[in-house]
Amino acid sequence: MTRARLLFLFPALFVLLWSTGWIVAKYASPYAEPLSFLTIRYALAGLLLAAFCFALRATWPRRQLLVHAIFSGVFLHAIYLGGIWWVLDQQMPSTLSGMMAALQPLITAVLAGMIVGEQISTRQWTGFALGFAGLMVALAPRLAADLSGDLAGDLAGTDGVHDGWILLIGVNFVSMISVVIGTLYQKKFLQKGDLRTITTLQYLGAFLATLPAALLLEEFQFSWTLQLYGAMAWSVLGLSLGAVGLFVILIREGEVSRAAALIYLIPPTIAVQAFLVFGERLTPLELGGMVLTVFGVYLVSGKWQKLPRTHL
Repeated sequence: MTRARLLFLFPALFVLLWSTGWIVAKYASPYAEPLSFLTIRYALAGLLLAAFCFALRATWPRRQLLVHAIFSGVFLHAIYLGGIWWVLDQQMPSTLSGMMAALQPLITAVLAGMIVGEQISTRQWTGFALGFAGLMVALAPRLAADLSGDLAGDLAGTDGVHDGWILLIGVNFVSMISVVIGTLYQKKFLQKGDLRTITTLQYLGAFLATLPAALLLEEFQFSWTLQLYGAMAWSVLGLSLGAVGLFVILIREGEVSRAAALIYLIPPTIAVQAFLVFGERLTPLELGGMVLTVFGVYLVSGKWQKLPRTHL
């Protein structure tokens, strides 16, 4: 395989794998509470990675780097995924959640210059704007359908907005800000060290933060059906080890703003998956928005200049 194909493969695989997270969250919801599920997921992912690291005699970070790795896992996994899974479990439409997540690349780009010293070109800012606009166009029909149904009745309370939806939107927003912080933290403090052991420690941090919340807010009960086993297996292998692993590699090997821009491609990819798997219809407006989003991400990302050298 040529260098150019490898450079394209990592971002494409990340988008494909990461986009399945929303589907898995909805799929597992009837069989397990969200924080309880994530606690087990982090524990399994951490144990598998730890065994892998010890088998290969990977180098473990010491002192300050170790603390940074554990701390970053709280933002990158515990708060981010915990919030997203919780709002989806509370029946927040994935379209609305995805629209809020679309703010992540823009906020990351703004903060990247101040925190990690990245220079965002005019072409990249144009790409961010076009990607955001295309995503809004693509999501508009689905969001309108959600708001015209039961959600519209919930939002129209005596004070104009139902308190429950204020909470869901607030939690979703905090989750989005958390992954922005985790991404920039990873770029600033974790550029050195073995990514395999660093990722293992990040799952330790996520586990230590999520377990008390799960025990306090949930009953920690599971209906271990074949569906839940499948959801857990994919969450650990496909998402925690696959998608997250690719994301941290992309952060280390390139500009954090370019890695964040790939988030724009997640909702359109989810829509295509829903079309292929569930037969959900894609409108011409949605397809046009997707094309605009892809073009915007191309302007931001351009050509990936570095070949990933690290392993997970």
